[in-house]
Amino acid sequence: MADFPRITVVTPSFNQAAYLERTICSVLDQGYPNLEYIIVDGGSTDGSVDIIRRYADRLSWWVSEPDRGQTDALNKGLRRATGEWVAWQNSDDIYYPGAFHDLSAAAARHPRVGLVIGDMMLIDEHDHPLRDIRYVTPSYKALLAEGMLLANQAAFWRRSLQEETGLLDVRYHCSFDYEWFLRLAQHAEGIHVDRIWGALRLHGETKTSLMEHLFQEENQLILAGREMPPWQKKLYKLRRLALMLGHGRVGYLIRGALRHARGQGGEMR
Repeated sequence: MADFPRITVVTPSFNQAAYLERTICSVLDQGYPNLEYIIVDGGSTDGSVDIIRRYADRLSWWVSEPDRGQTDALNKGLRRATGEWVAWQNSDDIYYPGAFHDLSAAAARHPRVGLVIGDMMLIDEHDHPLRDIRYVTPSYKALLAEGMLLANQAAFWRRSLQEETGLLDVRYHCSFDYEWFLRLAQHAEGIHVDRIWGALRLHGETKTSLMEHLFQEENQLILAGREMPPWQKKLYKLRRLALMLGHGRVGYLIRGALRHARGQGGEMR
């Protein structure tokens, strides 16, 4: 196992039976030999618990009980994590094959790094890919300047970093991941691996589609006292552009510009 650092994945779940099994299989079917998988269900009543029980012998720990929401559920799981590297995958999202082995290889090449991210795909309810989301090397100031330029669906961090910075802030219900990754990036060096590791599923019940106003309010609270002047934000946009070009992402940038021109939005924030 020396060549395979222990990876802990936590899945928070509540009434996501339509997608939960696909999430579970995307973790277990990685074939990674040193995996700790934890599922924290919030007392689902839609058959989710039956799905979890089918895989119970391959889980390190699971529970189904009422909680105070996604952030509380994640903290329950993160407290139990014993892996050298930790991540969470939501119960309607998935990993792509090879993600954990890629993370292991990247960690071996960069022993001082505390945060490792990959790229992400947007998928529909039937797992069909919609479009890719490409990232660059994460940094604290870049996240302050441009927002959520990484995704938990394709991010891993050292548990030692988690112990240093604390758990998720339960005051936030939507943008808790943004506040969390800001803290991690402030305390650790990060790297980007140019591979698609995970997928975010778009469907009518996602928080993004239902609670956009709350995301905006929480983001304002998170950034209070840390705002950047517009000129500095532009510099970080230029930084990202330069890094994208360095990765040969010309076609990706053109597609983003065309979406922006059509009013469909550019890269996901």
